[in-house]
Amino acid sequence: MSNIILEAQDIQKSFTDGKSKVDVIRGISLQVKAGEFVSIVGSSGSGKSTLLHVLGGLDRPTSGQVMVNGQRFDTLSEAERGYVRNAHLGFVYQFHHLLPEFTALENVAMPLMLRKDTKFKEAKQQAEYLLERVGLSHRLTHQPGELSGGERQRVALARALVGRPKLMMADEPTGNLDRKTAVKIFELLSDLRREFNMAMLIVTHDEQLAQSADSILHMQDGVWV
Repeated sequence: MSNIILEAQDIQKSFTDGKSKVDVIRGISLQVKAGEFVSIVGSSGSGKSTLLHVLGGLDRPTSGQVMVNGQRFDTLSEAERGYVRNAHLGFVYQFHHLLPEFTALENVAMPLMLRKDTKFKEAKQQAEYLLERVGLSHRLTHQPGELSGGERQRVALARALVGRPKLMMADEPTGNLDRKTAVKIFELLSDLRREFNMAMLIVTHDEQLAQSADSILHMQDGVWV
């Protein structure tokens, strides 16, 4: 059985702006293997976030193909891609995207509650464990508006991990935080990756944080450099 979790072949992504076409990704290919940590480094506008969205099924490529666990991913319907993401992928964004009306515990448990085979008690137990693991056992009943920026990002990290994904995908997960908090979040993310034996693909403009990756890919103007 192949140990390749994610594979992209000749990905291209274009957008139409009025009468002109903008090529954001121009022929990108990559592989992420089980347990591997890959970072994609590039300046703002290099196309790295667009690439991550395509790889994670949040958007479709204009051409090329994306495979998850050896299965074609980009041709699935939106609902089917959502199912695969929930089952195999975890996402952390620069902005936490927590649901403001729900508590930290409810936000973290939500991905499991969307699975028909998971009972509320089990989802709650796993959410409590992850929040404790990220140092927020005292914030279970707090809503996002009652948390600091670093705490909200920790909740988002717990939410991404609650389904025990095979691959964690992170888009500038520390870009909205001060340096001290950013380093702590990144160290926590790395520790949890090892604990859960998962692969990680992170996009960042921060060369220093990217240095701990097994492989560093540099992106500029939609291509590897």
